[in-house]
Amino acid sequence: MKPKNRRIMGAGGPDDEDNRWPPWLKPLLRERFFVQCKLHADSHKSECNMYCMDCMNGALCSLCLAYHKDHRAIQIRRSSYHDVIRVSEIQKVLDISGVQTYVINSARVVFLNERPQPRPGKGVTNTCEVCERSLLDSFRFCSLGCKIVGTSKNFQKRKKQQVAMASDSEDSYSSSSSHARYMKKNNINNENKVQSFSPSTPPPTPASYRTAKRRKGIPHRAPMGGLIIEY
Repeated sequence: MKPKNRRIMGAGGPDDEDNRWPPWLKPLLRERFFVQCKLHADSHKSECNMYCMDCMNGALCSLCLAYHKDHRAIQIRRSSYHDVIRVSEIQKVLDISGVQTYVINSARVVFLNERPQPRPGKGVTNTCEVCERSLLDSFRFCSLGCKIVGTSKNFQKRKKQQVAMASDSEDSYSSSSSHARYMKKNNINNENKVQSFSPSTPPPTPASYRTAKRRKGIPHRAPMGGLIIEY
């Protein structure tokens, strides 16, 4: 395979981030499709669902293709309001290994961009490495966009840092748990250790016990309360 074709297929060397993907791929993923063509708004075929990989000048309608003869054009389709492309078309110009494919309208397709999933379904054992969408076990990404992000150097570096931080956290938790088990095994109570530095309360004496138990007597009136003074 010639070097030029290797760049088109997205199989550039791992140290060449800029040439890893064909120049038309990222603009394609950012493009907005299925809008009305500004040049052919009066036509009933004015829906923009085509893209020219040579010109990279935005979404095109079928009538625009007359100005792109002998160019490589690719058709975008839609499934549940998400853009897809047929595997039979995209695999000719791009390496889509690791991206999960789906069968829609009897044709196998791949999604262009991620579709995050709030919660993976029960029993799910494999998810997209970028957006965590449920996948079959043999795939790593749910879309072409996720593959670009998930295979970039910055993403891999950040992923390794997260794994290292999780490992440090587990080690810290393990150390704390071991310390707690040691304290419990040797009947060591932290609260008792703290209290041992202060003097204990002295036991009550008989005198203090009688004083504490003594009840108040019946109150009496003042001596002058019933005295009548005559003038």
